[in-house]
Amino acid sequence: MILTIAISLAVAVFFMWLAFRGLDFGKIKSYFGKANYFWVALAAVFGVLAYWFRAVRWNLLLEPMGYKISNSNSLWTISFGYLMNLTIPRSGELARSTALYGVEKVPVDKSFGTIILERVVDLLCMIGFLALTLAFKYDAILAFYDFATKKKGGDTGGSSLWIWLVLAGGIMGAVLFFTLRRKLERIAFFGKIYSIVDGLLQGIMSIFRLKQPVKFILYSLAIWICYYLAAYLVCFSLPETFGFTVADGFFIIVVGTLGMMVPASGGIGAFHFALKIGIGALFLSMGKSFEEGAEVGLAYAFISHTMQLVIMAVMGFISIPILAKSRNNVKKQVME
Repeated sequence: MILTIAISLAVAVFFMWLAFRGLDFGKIKSYFGKANYFWVALAAVFGVLAYWFRAVRWNLLLEPMGYKISNSNSLWTISFGYLMNLTIPRSGELARSTALYGVEKVPVDKSFGTIILERVVDLLCMIGFLALTLAFKYDAILAFYDFATKKKGGDTGGSSLWIWLVLAGGIMGAVLFFTLRRKLERIAFFGKIYSIVDGLLQGIMSIFRLKQPVKFILYSLAIWICYYLAAYLVCFSLPETFGFTVADGFFIIVVGTLGMMVPASGGIGAFHFALKIGIGALFLSMGKSFEEGAEVGLAYAFISHTMQLVIMAVMGFISIPILAKSRNNVKKQVME
């Protein structure tokens, strides 16, 4: 665990160094003084609203497996999971499932399976925004790609080979596991693994047994509309980005999401570097200076990311006593 935290912090420091490289921090700091934080506060409202929509949507995924949880417990376990992501990247998913078991007794493997499913759905929504960006901001994507790859070189065949080997090994392992599963189940160790995998698959396959599929689609759209507004409204806080169009917002959310996918604690550094290049590319596509866009992008990243961190921290720390109280109530009910 300590090694994982150390690596994630090292990744964050490295990307933060990349973000600041070649820029004047004093000039970037000047943007904060002239920012209109009304728009940041409004963006934060949509950031919190996304939590609620995600909580209600999670209930829809658990329902086909016979679990009806309270929206409140769903919300606070999600909040707790996001808080854990600030320490160890991607640890929040398991923390969220474990916390839900403590207050609702939903098996961890099944709820974790629904979280994996959520990530797949989120990826599809992300692809939707990418398609919109390709349709309306192709010039910015081209500028972003050119900047990101112009200094890249060398043979990538070796890394590609490793990717194919890992994929082939994973597929062969899965085929063998399910072919021999009846024999493996008789062995206690493999029987436990199969039980966990079966629970995960039940969670993942719950999407095909949804009782309210229309609501699920609407909530998924609502989550990403909130994400979009939380990202786009921050643009209005800075004079240099105030005139950004709705299509520019598509580009920003795609670039920002890619930055948050890097395994750094809370996306620190990676998000900033991505927005530095992204908004720099937007400026290039508008015929402006990349350097100016990079400075504005880093200022935007600090404002937007700090807003996200505050939401995660506040919601996460509030969740701890609430979940503890709910868990104690569950224990009292069991003892009675």
